[in-house]
Amino acid sequence: MRWAGLLSVLVLLVGPAPAVAAREEPRTPVTVPALADWTPEPGSYAYDGDTRLVAGTGAERRVASTLAADLRAAGHGTVPVVRGGARAGDIVIDIRPGRTSLGPEGYELHAGRRLSVTGATETGAFYGTRTLLQLLAQDDRVPAGRTVDVPRYRERGVGVCACYIHVSLPWLENLVREMAYHKLNQLLLELKVKSDAHPEANTWGYYTEDEIRRLVALGEEYHVEIIPEINSPGHMDPWIENRPDLQLTDRDGTKQPSRLDITRPEAFAYYTSLMDEYARVFPAREWHMGADEYMLGSDFAKYPQVLEYARGRYGPDATPQDAFVDFVNRVHAYAAGKGKRLRIWNDGLTGANTVPVAAGTTVEHWLDVAVKPSRLIAQGHPLMNAAYALYLVRGGFHTDTEALYDQSWDPRSFEGEQLASADGITGAKISLWPDNGRGETENEVAVALWPALRHIAQATWGEPHPDATYAEFTARGAEVGHAPGRRDLTRVPVADGTYTFRTSGSSFTAALRRTPDGYVTLRTADGCLAVRGGKLTLNVPLQPGVEVTPQACDPADTLQRWQPVPAGGGGHRLVNAITRMTVSVTDDGRLAQYPPDQRTPAVWHLT
Repeated sequence: MRWAGLLSVLVLLVGPAPAVAAREEPRTPVTVPALADWTPEPGSYAYDGDTRLVAGTGAERRVASTLAADLRAAGHGTVPVVRGGARAGDIVIDIRPGRTSLGPEGYELHAGRRLSVTGATETGAFYGTRTLLQLLAQDDRVPAGRTVDVPRYRERGVGVCACYIHVSLPWLENLVREMAYHKLNQLLLELKVKSDAHPEANTWGYYTEDEIRRLVALGEEYHVEIIPEINSPGHMDPWIENRPDLQLTDRDGTKQPSRLDITRPEAFAYYTSLMDEYARVFPAREWHMGADEYMLGSDFAKYPQVLEYARGRYGPDATPQDAFVDFVNRVHAYAAGKGKRLRIWNDGLTGANTVPVAAGTTVEHWLDVAVKPSRLIAQGHPLMNAAYALYLVRGGFHTDTEALYDQSWDPRSFEGEQLASADGITGAKISLWPDNGRGETENEVAVALWPALRHIAQATWGEPHPDATYAEFTARGAEVGHAPGRRDLTRVPVADGTYTFRTSGSSFTAALRRTPDGYVTLRTADGCLAVRGGKLTLNVPLQPGVEVTPQACDPADTLQRWQPVPAGGGGHRLVNAITRMTVSVTDDGRLAQYPPDQRTPAVWHLT
């Protein structure tokens, strides 16, 4: 009673005890893809000027070296890479092959007085450093805790058709860095490499071998496998427009520049010779032959020699489709002989064939046709989801990322079929196509790309719907930002104003104005400079030598947009925003576009 009375007096004197605040659950650190597993611990890890990267083996030091460069690019200073003796504040890179539960790409990250990243492989450790970079992009203090982070799918990709409309190398390099930052591992790249064996194919749109080596080296450093594609036997016009002997001919004698004549041994030899050239610069373990839309806008009945070929090889019950599958299988065997696995699109597999596609051929499923995804898996084909719903088309369809997120889309959701299990599914990719090549510039495509890229990264690595709303998911992306080392391709190195442009043999005066997407227009007294003339491919004049002339100014005309590129000595080259060719001066003083390795670009001095 005495104690109760005393307590009453104390309450009257000092007032009632304050209510105990509800304990806040520690917030899981924000990353893209989101961390599905996070165990908080007391305290935090502090990154500061004394931080070192501790790495011992060659593989660990490679990961640490790349991380050090990225930390520097992200504004976190120069961090030394040392061996052993970790202390508080250090970052430890640890590769332990015995940690098999992490798989080939998973990692463990533990933040405390020091921070450690552990992988069973070099790739796993590398992905752990991407998570660390995302955390440091938000704060130099990382909450203490531990995560074990393992991807759900082994193929997490982006496909780019740089096949007709050239895509600049800096843009592709930005893409590789962004992919790695978000733990995407596969860039499927349809493009033309300048050919030594077939110089007649070197119309514009190509990349030099040195350019490809530079891109592949970046991909290797950032653990992005770059898989090349030469589409065949359809869509071959970038290669065989000057080879009528290889073009499929219809019953009326009309040649088809986009279709390879699969009945001719010379056609197969030509295609495999291109594969051999690509092997010099692409070390990828896979080869993509496309194999889509071979009869787009036509049908096999117009080419009786195809049926004749099929019956000659497979008997009287063979179909024209068997000749198509035969070509695919021969390319499969050739690729396998070079140690590479084959990939194709699914739309040519209509079920009209009696000859099966070789088992083990990876099928990228984009179109709902008679042969469904479940049947392809049952036939022994690894299956990648490349759904049309994931496409970004220049000047056309753009994937509705918000709708897909709200639906909790994941790689089991194919065009035409929803699968209950992920068995047999390798993963998924978004695809960028240039169908209306002048519809958008590269910089405009980039703006639309990043939300889709983050979404496919989330859906292929972890849970497809980590946040309650799409707005919260996009906020997550904004918090982690962009990859270190990403170049701002919208920066214009010349101020708006009226200039006289001078080069050897030519000069003109124009008002230079920056465009919202990071290029410039050049308005002369006669109009705005633009590329005009020549044959249009995907709505773009892609031939070298097409003239650059003044046209009625139109802010919506992307062919009137130019990129001034510093060329040393205070001069600039002018690169068209769409064709990616540079302005040169012809022998008779005209302005025309050319690839820089075909004609020396003009260097313009502005006054």
